[in-house]
Amino acid sequence: MKNIQEDIKTGNFKQVYLLFGEEAYLKQQYKQKLVDALNPDGDTMNFSRYEGKGIEVKGIIDLCETMPFFADRRVILLEDTGFFKNKCEELADYMKELPDYMVLIFAESEVDKRSRMYKTVKSAGRAVEFARQDEKMLMRWAAGVLAKEGKKITQRDMELLLAKTGTDMGNLRMELEKLITYTWGREVVTSGDIEEVCTTQTQNKIFDMVRAVTEKNQKKALDLYYDLLTLKEPPMRILFLLAKQYRQMFLAKQLSVEGASQNEIMSRLGVPAFAVRNILSCARAYSLQELEEAVRDFVDAEEAVKTGRLGDVLSVELLIIKYSTAKKKTVT
Repeated sequence: MKNIQEDIKTGNFKQVYLLFGEEAYLKQQYKQKLVDALNPDGDTMNFSRYEGKGIEVKGIIDLCETMPFFADRRVILLEDTGFFKNKCEELADYMKELPDYMVLIFAESEVDKRSRMYKTVKSAGRAVEFARQDEKMLMRWAAGVLAKEGKKITQRDMELLLAKTGTDMGNLRMELEKLITYTWGREVVTSGDIEEVCTTQTQNKIFDMVRAVTEKNQKKALDLYYDLLTLKEPPMRILFLLAKQYRQMFLAKQLSVEGASQNEIMSRLGVPAFAVRNILSCARAYSLQELEEAVRDFVDAEEAVKTGRLGDVLSVELLIIKYSTAKKKTVT
């Protein structure tokens, strides 16, 4: 990313750029920055955009061979072409000898780093991967967005915001805009503001449901489940996300028992630090054996649904009831 910023600042552009990776928001931002810098006047004569699979390579090469019309360069933007997953030998060969006036920008969702296309771009230009950002970076970025609007937020409330919105930067940006508008005239963004206007992502609603289950709050857990069904969330997706949460609790507890640090658990689970704390908090309600049994139960429930022995809605409901039912104390 710094290399792209430097290219834009100096005006010394490469002839080929490949932008790829899971972080769609950053990829979109840098794609637009490149396009704006390379085509500042919005010149439609010398800028072309192609999207999707099935693009004819010969047509792209023919366009590259067409001299720009009263301009220094011709720019072609290609998005989600599939050229970096499937063989595209002709274009890979051609990119080694692009005309001096030509700049190609690829923005791809799927990239095989072993492909000739990837290796050619890396050799002839810049291949930039936009990975999911870690918790600290997201917090700094979100705090910076708020600071530009003259607003402050505590770390605890920032963690609440990320817990509700998830770590997708595009979604987080939309939620920040809602908070900025909602808190107009005030300096501090509070937890109350976040609870009032921010939309909880499905996966985080699932975690709220898991927490209600671990707290043996059966009514709340079932209400959250029915809310998800009302929002047209497929029961099998809910089952999948529930199973994922219990697998994470099992693994987190197992690692914790073995003496692993929070950072080690965070790395193994691939989740932010605040999520590890929440997962471990919920896992305390169970023994390792109980969590292992829960993981097996979710696998069995999925199998029962797939074989028609149990309805999808009922399968999730029964699991919620089983694990949110308070254990009866034995009288001796």
